[in-house]
Amino acid sequence: MTFIQLEYIVAVDTYRHFADAAAQCFITQPTLSMQIQKLEEELGLKIFDRSKQPVLPTDSGVEIIEQARKILAERDMLTENIAAKKGIVNGELKIGIIPTLAPYLLPLCIHPFTKKYPHVKLIVTELTTELIISKLREGKIDVGLLITPLQQQGIQEHVLFYEELVAYISKNNQAYKKTYILDKDIDPNKLWLLEEGHCFRSQILNLCELRKSSREASHFQYEAGSLETLRRMVDLNDGITILPELATIDMTAKQEQNLRHFKHPSPVREVSLVTHRHFAKKKLVELFRQVILECIPDKIKKNKKTNIVPVIVE
Repeated sequence: MTFIQLEYIVAVDTYRHFADAAAQCFITQPTLSMQIQKLEEELGLKIFDRSKQPVLPTDSGVEIIEQARKILAERDMLTENIAAKKGIVNGELKIGIIPTLAPYLLPLCIHPFTKKYPHVKLIVTELTTELIISKLREGKIDVGLLITPLQQQGIQEHVLFYEELVAYISKNNQAYKKTYILDKDIDPNKLWLLEEGHCFRSQILNLCELRKSSREASHFQYEAGSLETLRRMVDLNDGITILPELATIDMTAKQEQNLRHFKHPSPVREVSLVTHRHFAKKKLVELFRQVILECIPDKIKKNKKTNIVPVIVE
C-alpha cells in the first residue's frame, strides 16, 4: 500500500469517474486503474463498484476511503510541520467564499497575505454555501469563508467576526425619515432581494419576517445576483435593501446618507472560516485566519455576538 494508491482511490471517490480522476492526478486512466486494482488485490476486497455510473465505492470501500483521507491529511500535516520548523511557508490553499463576502473581504486580506507569504499559492473560487460544504467534504477545497452557524455534520466552524446588517434606503421611501428602523418599518413590496440560492437572502427573509408575507401588490419584482446591483436599484428607484457592514466601508458621503441602523441590539451575521474535520494544511489555514483578523476594520472587530440572524441553506 502506498500514498499514491491512497491518493488515487480518494480521487476516484471525489470525481466518481476514473477518467476524470486520472486527469486530476495527471496520469493516464490505465495507470490509475492498474494501481487501484493492485491495492484491491493486496487488501483482498473491492473498493469500487465499476458496474455503476457514476462509479460508487462498495460498503467496504467507503470505510477504506475515509481512512485514506485521514492518512493523507496526517501526511500533509507532517510535511507542513517539518517545513515550518525549517522556517519555510509554502504550498497551495484552495478557498471557497460566498459572493456576499468575496468583493469586500478579499480586497482587504489577499494582498497582505500574498505579500507576507509569497511562496503560498491561493486559489479562490466564489461558491454558494451549499457548494462550499459539498466541496469541503469531497476534498476539492481546503477551507471556506461563509456565514454560520450551520451545524453541518463533519464541518468545523471557526468564527472570525460579527458583521452588522444595515438598511440602505431610498430618499423616496418612508423609512428614510427615521433615525433607527425596526423590522416593521420595511415594506416587503419595496424590498430588493438577492436571487434564490444566496444564504444572505434567507437571512433577510428571516430578519424581516417575510417568509409568509406576500409581494403580490408589487407591479415589478426583481431579484439581483449581487449586493451592488441591489444598492444601485435603490439609488435609481424607490425602495430599500439590506447590506452587510463590509459592503458599506467604501461608500461615499452621499451614499452613507442612505444608511440606517436597526434599533439596538443591531442584527449581525456571523462570518466564519470553515473546514472539514479531517482537513490538512492546518498551518496554512491558521496563517490565513490570522491575516484576515489583522485586516478587518477595528469597528467590526468590536461587534458582539448578539442578535445573530439565522441562516438557512436552501
